[in-house]
Order: sequence, then structure tokens, then C-alpha cells
Amino acid sequence: MPVYNKLVRDRIPEVIEKTGKKFTTRILDNKEYIKELKTKSFEELNEYINAENNKDAIEELADLLEIIHALVECHGANIEKLEQVRQEKAKKRGGFKDKIFLIEVEDE
Repeated sequence: MPVYNKLVRDRIPEVIEKTGKKFTTRILDNKEYIKELKTKSFEELNEYINAENNKDAIEELADLLEIIHALVECHGANIEKLEQVRQEKAKKRGGFKDKIFLIEVEDE
């Protein structure tokens, strides 16, 4: 039996159950949950980095966004608060739309 030891989406046990396979799960405590969400974010980011087309890239970005939604809740906020913080930072420092690549800054 393969061992996964990783956080999975909420309906994965249901999907596995429909195949008739036996499986084992457990519910994580909050500390473990945040740790596993962070681990999962690296997994999904790596899958995004390795996506070879726009369709796959969007799929992986959707997975990252789902993780971000979960992490925001873990930190006592909601996606609206996160968006507010993002907008405030964009207003102060800008976004990334202009594709500016900083090469160097002269020291005094």
C-alpha cells in the first residue's frame, strides 16, 4: 500500500472510497495544518513552475489560490482582508505589471 503522508483536498477520501480501495486518514491539529499547508504550497508552486502550457499553469495557480484561502483563514483573516492588504501594498509600492527587473543600485 503506497504511503503518502500529505495534506489532500477535502473530497479526496470520498474519491478514493468510490474506487473501493481502503485508506487511512487523520485530522491535523492547527499547528500541523499550517505546516502541511506550507509544505503543500511548495509542492503546488513547483508544479506551476514546471507547467508546460497555459492550461496547466492556470490549474496549478488555482491550487495555490486554494492554499492561500486556507492559510488566510488560519491567520484569522479572510480573502477580502488579504485583497485589501494586497491593494494597499500595490498602491504604496506598485505591482509587477511593468515587468521591471532591477539590476543594481549604487552604494553611497
